[in-house]
Amino acid sequence: MQNFGKNFRSFCFVCYNTLMQTGFSLEVFPPKDSVSVNEIYKSLGAFAVLEPDFISVTYGAGGGSRLLTKQISRDIQNNYGVAGVAHLTCVGATKENIGQILKELKADGVKKVLALRGDLPASEGLGDFKYASELIEFVNAAGDFEVFAACYPEGHAESCNHEQDLRVAKIKFDLGVKLFISQLFFDNADFCKMKADMRAAGITSPVYAGIMPLTNVKQILRIVTLSGAKLPRKLTKIVSKHENNPDALYKAGLDYAAEQIADLISHGVDGVHLYTMNNPEIAKFIHGKIWK
Repeated sequence: MQNFGKNFRSFCFVCYNTLMQTGFSLEVFPPKDSVSVNEIYKSLGAFAVLEPDFISVTYGAGGGSRLLTKQISRDIQNNYGVAGVAHLTCVGATKENIGQILKELKADGVKKVLALRGDLPASEGLGDFKYASELIEFVNAAGDFEVFAACYPEGHAESCNHEQDLRVAKIKFDLGVKLFISQLFFDNADFCKMKADMRAAGITSPVYAGIMPLTNVKQILRIVTLSGAKLPRKLTKIVSKHENNPDALYKAGLDYAAEQIADLISHGVDGVHLYTMNNPEIAKFIHGKIWK
């Protein structure tokens, strides 16, 4: 499964129907300040042209930018002809403010949410919800929402073991989660094992693989620090080879992600969720390499 290059060269032999049945979605994040808001809207049109299944909108670091998340999700849904998925996290959340957000999302026609625990900043606690499962229950009680949830190919950072991750995923599934999106990963074997274990546990919802192309050294260091995702030997060799050549590293990172996706499709992945870093060129490259 690590021989991505060989799999990518033979990708043309993958059944056309299998490729067309593979889902494709995108993730964007709200800008850090109001000055940058126009930039994300310039990008949304380019993302929408790719006709993804949906575009999810994060809260930003530490669960901030709630109003922008709601606004951008609404505009994706109503102005770009693509389903918008609003992230919700437990961080600093109260039943009152989540209830108000859900009420407004429903009024705006946004019916899909991704319910997460969220990363805890040092200055903010969890609020009224300790676990994502509690947030999912609350969203269910509000009615008329399709709830997505996260899963973790390399295990949640605070989980004791793989079995605990699996139990939590089953709880989410039993609460009616319609689709799982994985945390980013770079070794397909981890994802495929997780998905196989989920299926063996009776979790039948689609599982989308979270893929983030690594395109610069600063991003790589930040992602590894925040997510704890391990870099396979092939990827570390790519980084070492091109770390002093930004253009070459950018291209090599995109190629690695495309090969990773081709390999996942050959193994029957339900869908690919691309972490775009708000860069339409990344999304266009991946989409053109795989789906065109």
